[in-house]
Amino acid sequence: MPLTKYKITYPPFSDLRKFCFLLLIALWLPLFGFGQENISKDLRAKIKAIQETPKFSLKDTSYINLLNDLAKEFRYYNPDSAFTISKNALKLSERANYKSGEILSLIEIGMHYSDNGNSKKAIENYRKALKIAKSIHNHKLIIRVQNGLAGEYAYMGDYAEALNIYLLALEKAHTVNDKLMLSILSENIAGLYLSQKDFESALEWYQKIITINEEIGDPIVMAETKSNLASLYKDMQNYDLAMFNINKSIRIFEKHDKLDWLAYSYQVKGDVYLKQSKYTWAVYWYEQCKLLHKKIDDDRAMIDLLNGMSKAQLGKQNDSLSKIYALEGYAISKKIKALEGQKECSKTLYEIEKRSGNYDEALTFHEIYQDLSEILSKGEAQKSLSMLKTKMDYEKQKEDLIASNKQELAKQQGYINAALLILAVFMITTFLVYRSTKIQKKLNKELKSKRDTLKKRETELRDMNETKDKLFSIIGHDLRGPVGALQGLLKLFKNGEIEETEFMKFMPKLSDDIDHISFTLNNLLSWGQSQMNGTVTRPALVALENLVSENINLLNEIAENKSIKLISKVQENTLAWSDSNQIDIVIRNLISNALKFTPKNGMVTIEAQEQNDCWIVSIRDTGVGMQKEIQEKIFSSNSNITTYGTNNEKGTGLGLSLCKEMVENNGGKIWLDSIPRKGSTFYFSVPKSTKKYNKAG
Repeated sequence: MPLTKYKITYPPFSDLRKFCFLLLIALWLPLFGFGQENISKDLRAKIKAIQETPKFSLKDTSYINLLNDLAKEFRYYNPDSAFTISKNALKLSERANYKSGEILSLIEIGMHYSDNGNSKKAIENYRKALKIAKSIHNHKLIIRVQNGLAGEYAYMGDYAEALNIYLLALEKAHTVNDKLMLSILSENIAGLYLSQKDFESALEWYQKIITINEEIGDPIVMAETKSNLASLYKDMQNYDLAMFNINKSIRIFEKHDKLDWLAYSYQVKGDVYLKQSKYTWAVYWYEQCKLLHKKIDDDRAMIDLLNGMSKAQLGKQNDSLSKIYALEGYAISKKIKALEGQKECSKTLYEIEKRSGNYDEALTFHEIYQDLSEILSKGEAQKSLSMLKTKMDYEKQKEDLIASNKQELAKQQGYINAALLILAVFMITTFLVYRSTKIQKKLNKELKSKRDTLKKRETELRDMNETKDKLFSIIGHDLRGPVGALQGLLKLFKNGEIEETEFMKFMPKLSDDIDHISFTLNNLLSWGQSQMNGTVTRPALVALENLVSENINLLNEIAENKSIKLISKVQENTLAWSDSNQIDIVIRNLISNALKFTPKNGMVTIEAQEQNDCWIVSIRDTGVGMQKEIQEKIFSSNSNITTYGTNNEKGTGLGLSLCKEMVENNGGKIWLDSIPRKGSTFYFSVPKSTKKYNKAG
């Protein structure tokens, strides 16, 4: 288990009915307490959902992937079902020409043969998978196949070939930045060095692995590494570090219900106690591991467990029980051709028989032990030399590649230097041309700037002339009439052509004219200043209800003369952030207009509604309203629409243009809603006051 950290396994069927029956059993086994409890409901639900779709097909790649996932889940819990599912997933993949599915199925089939000690068939399936993966240039699957293939060579004892394949896979994993496979491959390489008792090299690899695992951030991956690291520290007789790492890994595996790795961790913990001759504790943890092995099927792991249990019972003087475990471990070792397991179990059996006085049996097992030790020791020496040669060849290849790259770089540097010289000449020439062009562009830019300035001044002058003409037109049209009438009336009175009583009859009319002239001059001066000098807006905290109230008081006499109800519905504390003088002018103009175009016995209503970050002020009248074409032009700065009110009141045509400018200067908008013969409603928005005040535009 620790050597091939990355576990993958996948199912033969003679006919579809048999396969479906086996698949159904596989899906329902967990419900009856068989197999892995963690064979997820999600996985079973997904398979069932795909099967129940109207257009379900056995060639569906999603379905094939789920079968491969299911086989992988079953590897250590129901290997026969796993093998069956993998073989069928392979056939379905071939029918669908789904190459990735074929590769995954072949990997799992190879794992099944490996678990049963059939290395020849395992390698055969790995080689097929590798060929397909290379044909579709799927680097991640190539790496996974190489990991399984290298692991099988390691089981066979061909460490040199295993190391060579691991190193090739490692290079490819670096190329595609596959962090998980970098961790797995590095740990498997560390396992090779550990099997050769090269603890120093193994620890060097584990330092790299821990760094990679921190980048991955998966607690299960970290726990798997810690369990293998604990086994390394155990062999190094550093029992404190071994116990520290194995306890950490056990907590993670128990939390995530990883039964296969949890069983391995329990075994390692038992091994640590066995090494310290703490036989009772060793037996306890071996028994915990054995309980889990009732739910999982892993012969290689069982060999190590049974041999450990045998040694622990031997240490406790339970020879008969020790013999049972040793014989069982020996039988499994022979079954899957695990020479190391046969050697260790035969050694334990030799010690048991010798202590029991069964010298013939002891001699038999001792001869087996010696024969296997001689075979393995020769192999170990050859493995060590082969691994060293493989490592040296790999390092030499890297050095040769670096040297070749340096030569190539030197040659390329010569080309680069020549190219740089040509480039320098070209750049100098380009610079001279560029500088000349830049000077020309600068002159053209200055000329264009002067031309634009002249055009701008010409436009400003034209606007000023238009403003001047408009001012004179307004003065002539809207002020000359009332002033002339007043002048004529005063002349008649002065010359005695009318009596004082008659003159007094004209006083209300004269008062209206004076009010009109004052209002018109106020608008005219405000508008003229904004057009000629630009208006400066100084926002501050403004109580809108006060401005409305003041203007109602100012215009109330006009409203009473026309019997118009002037009503304010603006509530208290309607606070805005704007220029008080400008908003005052806006409110006065809009109320004045409403009174102007509302007949007797009408109504003008002023309201303020809160909306998000602003107040919407409305002045609604029951007046004559206006046509659509007038509505579209009424706010235009170029228009000079002068209309008469219901009592022939005159206006300058400047009020609404002035209102628009002042509302916009305060960061608001103005608009209207009008229906002919029913009335008009003018709206404008102003920003609400906040704790942090911002200047208006």
